[in-house]
Amino acid sequence: MAVRSDIDIAQSVQMKPISEIASSIGIEDSALELYGNYKAKIDYNLLKDKQETPDGKLILVTAISPTPAGEGKTTTTVGVGDALHRLGKKTMIALREPSMGPVFGIKGGAAGGGYSQVVPMEDINLHFTGDMHAIGAANNLLAAMIDNHIQQGNDLDIDNRRITWKRAMDMNDRQLRFIVNGLNGRSNGVPREDGFDITVASEIMAILCLSRDLDDLKARLERIVVGYTTANEPVTAGMLHAHGAMTALLKDALKPNLVQTLEHTPAFVHGGPFANIAHGCNSLMATRMALKLADYVVTEAGFGADLGAEKFLDIKCRVGGLRPSAVVIVASIRALKHHGGAAKDELKNEDIGALEKGIPNLLKHIENITKNFGLPAVVAINRFPNDTEAELKFIEDKCRELGVNVALSEVWAKGGEGGEVLAQEVLRLVNDGTADLKYQYTDEMPIKAKIEAIAKQIYGANGVEFAPAAARAINRIEKLGFGAFPVCMAKTQYSLSDDPKKLGRPTNFTISVNTVRVSAGAGFVVALTGDIMTMPGLPKVPSAEKIDVDSTGKISGLF
Repeated sequence: MAVRSDIDIAQSVQMKPISEIASSIGIEDSALELYGNYKAKIDYNLLKDKQETPDGKLILVTAISPTPAGEGKTTTTVGVGDALHRLGKKTMIALREPSMGPVFGIKGGAAGGGYSQVVPMEDINLHFTGDMHAIGAANNLLAAMIDNHIQQGNDLDIDNRRITWKRAMDMNDRQLRFIVNGLNGRSNGVPREDGFDITVASEIMAILCLSRDLDDLKARLERIVVGYTTANEPVTAGMLHAHGAMTALLKDALKPNLVQTLEHTPAFVHGGPFANIAHGCNSLMATRMALKLADYVVTEAGFGADLGAEKFLDIKCRVGGLRPSAVVIVASIRALKHHGGAAKDELKNEDIGALEKGIPNLLKHIENITKNFGLPAVVAINRFPNDTEAELKFIEDKCRELGVNVALSEVWAKGGEGGEVLAQEVLRLVNDGTADLKYQYTDEMPIKAKIEAIAKQIYGANGVEFAPAAARAINRIEKLGFGAFPVCMAKTQYSLSDDPKKLGRPTNFTISVNTVRVSAGAGFVVALTGDIMTMPGLPKVPSAEKIDVDSTGKISGLF
């Protein structure tokens, strides 16, 4: 019997009207802005009306360092939410919006999988409610106003060689990483080197996801540093009078998007920064709203715990005053064997030796969550048919040595039913009340010390090497008064180090910081390590080649 694809499963389930989903968690029609029958935006003023409502419990889902073998973090997030819902708990899920870059590239969509998905998955993975387009438009409006200001006389004395603001588009297009624009005569602008970032790496995305309300959004947009004058003074979006129009473009994008799972659990899908080049969490607005509407909120942070979870805890929780009650760390036996050196075509075979070599990656992520961050955790093993009892027992024994239980997750095949054991362990951790969040650095620490704290404590590095350009940038950023900002590390997702080839738990390595930038509107400093890029490219055979639509409008080929 052929395995059904995610899109086939999603299209086979009858969705409930989104107004019915909203009503189930106490959202009145007056706060609901419908985008068809099955998706809606929620008025952010709902948060003001619920200021006195106690927050629910926040559950964070993270994972080991990702591999081509797959871990299933989003699928597990949806499955845990559905399982809690099945257990009679008032539950919401809070996820990021997928970027069309990976959808048409190599990774595919990000709406979960199997019988643990959010729907309508085609809409969520493609245009959805237009948030990505609004973010790209706001980003590029600012870019246009920078160059127009220079063309019209340059009253701010912007140094054409030191413009740091790039254009953006929500697509993987390596051809646009480095461009020259303003060519072919004076009327077409001032020639300069430029480039594009993918929209999810834009500071506008980070700002949208960290803004508490519309006024905060506008204030953050006003503070964006777009470049420097010839006297080395920062130039902001506010100085260009761009922030008002940018806010107008983002007014509706700030409103969380409400959808549902295949089992009709309410879900916010809102905001989508990548975790390897940005902070990798859904919007603070959606998370805070979900906590007011539900007793349990299950959210995820991108890639492994060294990236998404670290940024969720050190940046998002710091900014938003959030405190997770429990953490789920997702792993698969296949992925751990890959970390142990097993070839992709051998992952289906029992291999305790490869598992033994690969499991230190999982153990390091457990240590980070439980010891470094002070949060209780459970390991969710995303079960595959070829996993053996000996392999499962090996993982359970190793995790229990660190005081962490293991629960099998079969949510891909069984939906919420396959996650009930995992959900029960999550409830136990939440009810124990042992969570005591500890940040990895204080606001007062110098930027270099913050970067070193993350590299040594979270990655396990011996230290950090700062390129001369990075050291100069840090010095300038601190002199400009941004030294108290948290740090957003841009690093490969495939390794705890900055070298994607170093799998498992590498030792005796240093982190190389090549460039440091300030995202003054988002309120953090970005440190770029290794060969990280902010505009991905398409693979040799992109997923776009498999996507199609028939004469009735039915889409096929999405993961």
